[in-house]
Amino acid sequence: MKKTSEWAGRYVIVLGLARSGVAVAKLLNELEAKVLVNDCKPREQCPEADELEMLGIPVLCGGHPDDLVSDEVDLLVKNPGIPYHAKPIVQAIKKGIPVITEVEIAGALSEAPIIGITGSNGKTTTTTLVGEMLSKSGVKNKVAGNIGQALADVVKDSTEDEWLVAELSSFQLKGTRCFKPKAASLLNIYPAHLDYHQDMEDYFSSKLKLFQNQTAEEVAVLNLDHPYCRQAAEQIQSDIWWFSRLQEVPKGVFVREETVIAKYSDSREEPVIPVSEIALRGDFNLENVLAAIALSLVAGANVAGICEVLKNFPGVEHRLEYVAAVNDVRYYNDSKATNPQAATKALESFAEPVIWIGGGLDRGIDFKEMVPVFRKRVKAMIAYGQTRDILIERGREAELKEVHAADDLKSAVEIASRLAGPGDVVLLSPACASWDQYTSFEERGSIFKQTVHNLQI
Repeated sequence: MKKTSEWAGRYVIVLGLARSGVAVAKLLNELEAKVLVNDCKPREQCPEADELEMLGIPVLCGGHPDDLVSDEVDLLVKNPGIPYHAKPIVQAIKKGIPVITEVEIAGALSEAPIIGITGSNGKTTTTTLVGEMLSKSGVKNKVAGNIGQALADVVKDSTEDEWLVAELSSFQLKGTRCFKPKAASLLNIYPAHLDYHQDMEDYFSSKLKLFQNQTAEEVAVLNLDHPYCRQAAEQIQSDIWWFSRLQEVPKGVFVREETVIAKYSDSREEPVIPVSEIALRGDFNLENVLAAIALSLVAGANVAGICEVLKNFPGVEHRLEYVAAVNDVRYYNDSKATNPQAATKALESFAEPVIWIGGGLDRGIDFKEMVPVFRKRVKAMIAYGQTRDILIERGREAELKEVHAADDLKSAVEIASRLAGPGDVVLLSPACASWDQYTSFEERGSIFKQTVHNLQI
């Protein structure tokens, strides 16, 4: 971590006691800032408060006091998920107090160069792949951000001779000002989180903050097959590396005759790996692979290390994760598919008949775009959660013969097990966030897996 005295004595409010809030509060306290942490949850739901108070950091739980944001406050660091209409944030903005996320502070303090990865889908897989590819190539790195540890935790021990590989959400990026990764990738953008961002313009501009401080000295890795990424290229100053499944790129990574090619210039390219040897299945995962290869090459990985990872990488938990075979039916957990685009890509990964389980939090999506893939790929549908009725309506519109409603995920799995026959696939790919019934997509995926394993008993 960079040695600095600029934080000493500055009055900082940290809003939200989640993972990133706890990490940044500790970090700022070490830097001798005057830190106050506030969370609207009751004290009994804030177990982290005791740990912070033992470090001398005051914690206020149970609501946002009217006088929390005084004129003496220098900075407000918000949990990424807290909306900008929350009272303390509105007060801070009105007073001209900067409102940022912990990514901004971590980026400023990191001695290690940062690889930032964002997109509506594929962030976790791509981030994990980059970390594995660098490690297999002998390049020191740590993986953090929206996956694993908070960046504010990792930067404490960061050094110049390693890379920080960071998965970054639009929520995190929206609260950045000077953040400047050495390499950064925008994988794709689809309508998502519009309950938070209100419109696509704000969502897109939040993603673009990943590149806002890059110059031609830094690298941007963009998807040539995606219109928003092509639009992003027109608005940034970075050295652009493209990736594409469908066409040759001027510089970057692409597929030619079923072989992945890395192209460094007009006169220099090399084959990386045949597509058939990549363990991950699905076109969307191939896009993640191409992006990961480009980022890893930029950071000093070698083709041998990259290939070793790609031949053996099974995928990340909750992302098209194979669970088990029961009575010759294979079960897959894709709980991380929290929007229709991700679920569609998961369904398109299977040639086998699919018993699809979906549903969850209602964000006002009509799911009409999924009707064609339902008609083409789905043998039977089981829908649950707040979106159950609208999904059932779409299943009937797709003329599916088997469309069923379930009260929850466990009952959905039980119904699927009765409908599935030998050779079929049962796929949980919900197309919705989990928060109507489950605390996270991880909890939802774990319940699915446990229910599947119980079928074997």
